[in-house]
Amino acid sequence: MTIGVLGISYGSRFACMADILVRSRHKVKLFIADKQRNPFNVKKAEETGGEHVVIPDLNVEDMTKFAKKHEHEIEFGILGPEAPGMNGIRNRIEKETKIKMICPTAEYFIEKSKVEQRKLIEEIVPSANPRFRVFHPKDYKSESAIKKDVYEWLDEIGNEVAVKPDAPATGKGVGVWGDHFTSRESLFENYFLPSFEKGPVIVEEKLEGEEFSLQFISDGEHLTPTPAVRDYKRAFDWDLGPNTGGMGSYKDRGNLLPFMREKDWKEALEIGEKIHEKLKRTKRNPEVRGNLYMAYMITKDGVKVLEINSRWGDPEVMNILPILKDDFVDVCFKCLDGSLQKLNFENKTTVVTYAVPLNYGGYASYSGPKKVDLTQAEKLKEKYGDNIRIYPGAVELRNGETHVLKSRGVAVVGISETLEEAREISLDGIRKIDGPLRHREDIALKEYVERSKTHVAELA
Repeated sequence: MTIGVLGISYGSRFACMADILVRSRHKVKLFIADKQRNPFNVKKAEETGGEHVVIPDLNVEDMTKFAKKHEHEIEFGILGPEAPGMNGIRNRIEKETKIKMICPTAEYFIEKSKVEQRKLIEEIVPSANPRFRVFHPKDYKSESAIKKDVYEWLDEIGNEVAVKPDAPATGKGVGVWGDHFTSRESLFENYFLPSFEKGPVIVEEKLEGEEFSLQFISDGEHLTPTPAVRDYKRAFDWDLGPNTGGMGSYKDRGNLLPFMREKDWKEALEIGEKIHEKLKRTKRNPEVRGNLYMAYMITKDGVKVLEINSRWGDPEVMNILPILKDDFVDVCFKCLDGSLQKLNFENKTTVVTYAVPLNYGGYASYSGPKKVDLTQAEKLKEKYGDNIRIYPGAVELRNGETHVLKSRGVAVVGISETLEEAREISLDGIRKIDGPLRHREDIALKEYVERSKTHVAELA
């Protein structure tokens, strides 16, 4: 029996999912709605006898039409980027077709509002929240009144804060004291006001600690965790530069990261479970089916929540799925029928490094040719076999050639018994990509990992 899968794609995140799907013991046929002609996705759709279609804005209307066209061949659908989910792609497809989507309905896409996230955490597990205050435009008639209240809040909690817009901005709309501003004036003028013009803004205490993320899968009743991953959000080595969508990530052997303690893991699981229980509201609620991505920070006061999302992480999913021992198609079916209670992974380390355009994160101005050649990187499969995975992201096919776009171009995953070896495999692949790209060299670097361990020890 052939299993047809609908994929909604943008970036390397879905390329990874497509790769794991076609490695199934089942015969899989991929029908992919993509933001551009991603060469990896085009190839996988063609090889499986499916179809690849480009929908540049990933609008719900056109994607639903594509799903309807192949409704008789598709068993279920998987979502990559969050925007279509927030725009109701599951609601629409499940209303108009027999296809079941593995993502929450629009109502349960928790990243739609950072304000509602903080309120939810405050209600369920307030110890996981930093001190915060929400400022609503409807409550103020003048800029001076707003400024007065913001400054009074800073008098109460101190200047070291984070400023976050309510609406999702993938981390790029967030301003943090010491990184983006060092005065109240800059905080207010350059970060608070621009976001306040669009909606509510949160001003919360800046947390000190070490970050990690957990990616859960919900079948509507059970919440199943995957191992912890460390993401590198900043554009440049040693966490310099602006926040990005994520320049790389690593996973250690087992569930914990090198700087984590068992109590951190248990606390993070408990927080995730409490959030999930509150969201589903009943014993079983199929509308929450999909992913729950929890970004945490280990602080001197325990584990705190940085953000919650309703999709796989990018790049973090690429640390997880390549070492999943279970058949991913079987996992998807269990997720749909409410029987997913455990996942099994190889006891290996994974390191993901992203190659990005030269001007990504404000590194350089570049207007030259943007052709990218993956040939030499792909040849490394002869050396490393399945221990290297190459997932094109924001690139597209043009007349048989691959060109990088504006966002993260290509992710390379290294898999090994040790972080050092996984890192070398990942970097070996990245360095052999020919084109106007750059990358961070410190993803999972031993000195970086040791610094995190020392930091957590100092917090204790």
